[in-house]
Amino acid sequence: MSETNRQWLMCSRPVGMVKESDFELRSSPVPEPGDGQVLVRTRWLALEPAMRGWMEDRPNYMPPVGIGEVMRGMGVGEVVKSKLDGYASGDLVSGMLGWQEWVLGDGGLRKLPEGTDPRLALSTLGITGLTAYFGLLEVGQLKEGDVVVVSGAAGATGSVVGQIAKLKGCRAIGIAGGADKCAWLTDKAGFDAAIDYKNEDVGARLSELCPDGIDVYFDNVGGPILDQALARIARGARIVVCGAISAYNQEETPPGPRNYYRIVAQRGRMEGFVVLDFLPRAAEAVADLAKWVAEGKIAWQVDVQHGFENVPQTLLRLYTGANFGKQLLEL
Repeated sequence: MSETNRQWLMCSRPVGMVKESDFELRSSPVPEPGDGQVLVRTRWLALEPAMRGWMEDRPNYMPPVGIGEVMRGMGVGEVVKSKLDGYASGDLVSGMLGWQEWVLGDGGLRKLPEGTDPRLALSTLGITGLTAYFGLLEVGQLKEGDVVVVSGAAGATGSVVGQIAKLKGCRAIGIAGGADKCAWLTDKAGFDAAIDYKNEDVGARLSELCPDGIDVYFDNVGGPILDQALARIARGARIVVCGAISAYNQEETPPGPRNYYRIVAQRGRMEGFVVLDFLPRAAEAVADLAKWVAEGKIAWQVDVQHGFENVPQTLLRLYTGANFGKQLLEL
């Protein structure tokens, strides 16, 4: 066993685009578990767009990461030593492990069922899958026959949103960046259509593909694409606000949507949500998602980078659109 625990600490709050220099690599002794604890060796880390917000010193749904603290992050690890009933050496567990090679955990870590692929546990069966499930079905109040449009559609959450919509008898249209991502959405994930925002007129394509309007818009990006969607919502539309990655790294808060009055005219509803509020019902979502994956009804895509030294630059891939699918790092 290694005698040191490498950790990535947040050393400065980002201004504008997050930078590798906002993090510092340090080493500390590998901790020893006490009673009721397990020592876990991190094997996989998941990178999330929301991490940019966690780095800001402002009110949020989670406390900000402190300067000098280990950067927060979900991961899957292997139990190496256990002083906690129900956990044994060799068990795989998932939870908020942080950007570190070794971590002490307790009963809050979730044991993965034997044979579960860690990549799947951190994507479709993890927080991103739960976000898609509850965001679309509960917040979006999906109904059979709805026209569903999702931005960031080739990402880990957006791709599942569209596929659940199809499973529930709806029409799914994705907005993504690049021909490869759009082809994957229609050829592999079963979307009815995909719009390449880098090379197509998003508004014109939405008008063409949604002549009777958009019933559910699942927003992951905000900005001008949100405006184009708002301009084309149907009567009684539901706009699900999941994220706004287009604005995460801007130094000043961008202006709000110009077409918000369409919500009034069309008697629509625009609602934000945080998946943490639905965690008590996680088993319900995981059961459905696991069934659909096993039956081949949900395709999933992961983007895997390697090496603990590369964690910060892997996070940056999310904000440049370099990732294709759930962004993971294998230690």
